[in-house]
Amino acid sequence: MRDNPFHFFLQSLVGLAGDQAGLGALRLPMLVVWWLMLLGGVGIAVLVWRRDPAQRTAKDLAVLGCRMVAGGMWYLGTLWKLPWPVSDGFQFWMDSTVKFSSFQWHADIMQVMVGAIGVVQPLVFLLELFFAFSLMYGIAVRFTGVVAALFTLNLLIGLYNDPSEWAWTYIAIIYAHVMFAATQAGRSLGLDHLIARGDLLLPGTANLSRRLRWAT
Repeated sequence: MRDNPFHFFLQSLVGLAGDQAGLGALRLPMLVVWWLMLLGGVGIAVLVWRRDPAQRTAKDLAVLGCRMVAGGMWYLGTLWKLPWPVSDGFQFWMDSTVKFSSFQWHADIMQVMVGAIGVVQPLVFLLELFFAFSLMYGIAVRFTGVVAALFTLNLLIGLYNDPSEWAWTYIAIIYAHVMFAATQAGRSLGLDHLIARGDLLLPGTANLSRRLRWAT
């Protein structure tokens, strides 16, 4: 039977899509994380839609959709990076960034990271999980867009000469996240819009809100 994106998404809702099915005891916790991201992202969008009629545009809906899809991509990418023990997949791709890197200096850096892979893998897992939450909730998206673009640039450099990879895939991901940052995509039906308006300013959090604004 041929699969399709709609069936894949439905399967993901019950934890049976792709890498979800092989998570064992961690399948349920990661499924809960997925539902929290989906429901949280949609719930925030509905809240902003109701509070601000100016957000009820095709452009804002389109940006929301792009953010949610990109966030889903990062979530799916975390499923084969769950730490302790180091996953075979993560080990393989880390080794590949050494073998196929565009520059020797980069290969040398990645070799050091391979040597510390037990520390690197949980950090990468948490970083990609942060990307997913940020994009789907629409919070600190300008900051996330920049960091995710740089993160993907590292993959582009490291896997550029891999014959099984298509470099333009990584270039497209970089461009998408640069656009998220440049257009402040979190201000379209996301928490960044509420932060920018001052709606999330609570007693005792004025400094935090001011610091968050630059990231939105």
